[in-house]
Amino acid sequence: MGRQIRVRGAALAVTVLLAVAGCSGTGAVPGKDAKPSAGGASPSAPGGSDAKPASGDVLPGMVGVEVARTQLAALKVAPPGTMAGYSRAKFTHWAEQGNKCDTREVVLKRDGTDVKQDSECKAVSGTWKSLYDGAVVTEASKMDIDHIVPLAEGWRSGAAGWDAARRKAFANDLTHPQLLSVTAATNRSKGDQSPDLWQPPDKSSWCQYGRAWTTVKSTYGLTVTEAEKKTLAAMLDSCAA
Repeated sequence: MGRQIRVRGAALAVTVLLAVAGCSGTGAVPGKDAKPSAGGASPSAPGGSDAKPASGDVLPGMVGVEVARTQLAALKVAPPGTMAGYSRAKFTHWAEQGNKCDTREVVLKRDGTDVKQDSECKAVSGTWKSLYDGAVVTEASKMDIDHIVPLAEGWRSGAAGWDAARRKAFANDLTHPQLLSVTAATNRSKGDQSPDLWQPPDKSSWCQYGRAWTTVKSTYGLTVTEAEKKTLAAMLDSCAA
C-alpha cells in the first residue's frame, strides 16, 4: 500500500509540473498567421523562413478572403510609374538558400511531389501541377518560377525607390505568396502584366491568385491602379463562387 501511495504521489507531482509549464508558454497560437500591415511590413530576408502552404492553398503565407479584402481596401491607388531605370539585374535572383540550393530549387521542391534532387540540389525528377492552367508536368526544365507580382510590376508600383536588399528580398521571398512553380508557357504569357491585363486561364485559380497578389502588394506597400483593384475585387469574389 505504501508503494502505491508513493507512485500516485509522484504521478500527481508530474501532473502539477506539466500544468505549470503549460501556463508559462510563449502564448503563440499554432498555425496562426501574422497579418501584414496595410502600410507594408518589412518582409523576411532571403534565406529566412521557408513557409509551407496551408491546406487547400499551393502558396505559403496566404490569408483568407476577408483579410484579403481588407488589405485590398487599404492599398493606395495610383497610376503606374515609369519604367525608367528598370533592370531585372536590380532584383538579385536567384539567391543562395544553403546546401547548394538557390531559391528556384527550393520552390520546385516545395511545390512538387516526389521531387528528387542531385548533389547540386537540381531537381532531376518529380511531378508538378501548374496552378494557372492545371497542367501536370514531370520535367523540372518545363517549369518556371513565377513572381506573382512581377519584378517590372513591382518597379512600376513602388520598388523603383527601394534599396538593393529590399529588391532582393522581394525577388526571393519564400515566406509570402510571391513565388510559384508554373508552366513556362503560362508564365511567359503573363509576362509583367497586372491582373486587369492577364488572368490565369484556369478560372478555378483566380481565388488563390487574387489573394496572393493582394497580400504581396500589401506586404511590400506597393500601389495598385483603379483597373487592377477592380479586377482583384472580382477575383476575391470568385472565392465564394
